[in-house]
Amino acid sequence: MQNLRLNKTINWGRLPAFLFCAAILLSATPRAFAQSGDPVAARRTAAEWLNRIHEAAQQLNYEGAFVYQRGAFVQTSHIAHYATRNDGEFEQLESLDGKPRKMLRHNDELYTFVPERRLCVVEKRQNKDSFPALLAGTGEQVLSVYEPKLLGTDRVAGIDSQVVELDPKDGWRFAYKLWADAKTGLLLRAQTLDPNGQVLEQLSFSQIRIGVPVDKAPIVSGIRNTAGWTVVRPPVESVDMEAQGWQFPLTVPGFRKIRELRRPMAARDAGDPPIPVDQAVFSDGLAAVSIFIEPAEKNTRKEGSGSSGATHVLVKRHGDFWITLLGEVPQATLQQFASAIEYKASR
Repeated sequence: MQNLRLNKTINWGRLPAFLFCAAILLSATPRAFAQSGDPVAARRTAAEWLNRIHEAAQQLNYEGAFVYQRGAFVQTSHIAHYATRNDGEFEQLESLDGKPRKMLRHNDELYTFVPERRLCVVEKRQNKDSFPALLAGTGEQVLSVYEPKLLGTDRVAGIDSQVVELDPKDGWRFAYKLWADAKTGLLLRAQTLDPNGQVLEQLSFSQIRIGVPVDKAPIVSGIRNTAGWTVVRPPVESVDMEAQGWQFPLTVPGFRKIRELRRPMAARDAGDPPIPVDQAVFSDGLAAVSIFIEPAEKNTRKEGSGSSGATHVLVKRHGDFWITLLGEVPQATLQQFASAIEYKASR
């Protein structure tokens, strides 16, 4: 993480390696358009657009380059996605800036290649809402906590787009502005906005081809040919955190728990066994909050908070455990989640 504004010192190197942030920043503001006079019709149309955006990312064939910008940090990636009738989805995502990284995916089987270490990490995809996909719920669920505005049309990467703004109905989440291909619904640009309307993060295609022929051969070949690579399959399993004594009362409107997982994190001392880290993920359909819980023994973390773009983090000690909260939400939202967490040791 870069350009972090810390309230207290956090040992970021000790945060679990799988804490991954993603999202968005600046582009030209589209031309102003009048909002529809019928709020019911506007809500219905916005819900349809949200569902189209999510479905298009999974069902269309497309290739292109997109840029992720957060403050001074900019990264360009290339994506190729193919949806086949019999074999499902194939996708290749490759970073074009900084250290080489490549991810190959067939349906939910994800292969991440780290060339400088000749390392290939194989795991199941856990979330299906990464750009240009969008939702972890239905459009109607999202609009229970966001107010839609239809802002008319604009152009992104040479393509006519429908612009939709989603303003939070409360102070627990940020606003979003979305540009979707007017013909197919594919998301072309997404911005996360602070309460003053300033762009915190942006993801935007700089060039995109939609409806390209299926060319899954390079992806299939890359998945099959891992000779010379160290292939690692990190154990990730479902876990019942409530059975272990953890309670997460939902005191922030609109959020619901969507999964609970356990992952191993390498211990500080090479000879020690991995540390089990449990993760509960909550989503309002757009924004997500992850709560990571790990034993405090042999862990020299410090309490504190910080932010990078739209992503905030909060680290707190809870008895014999460290709790890390991470999400693209205001810091007050993480504080509210943290204040509601309860633990009673199981007998």
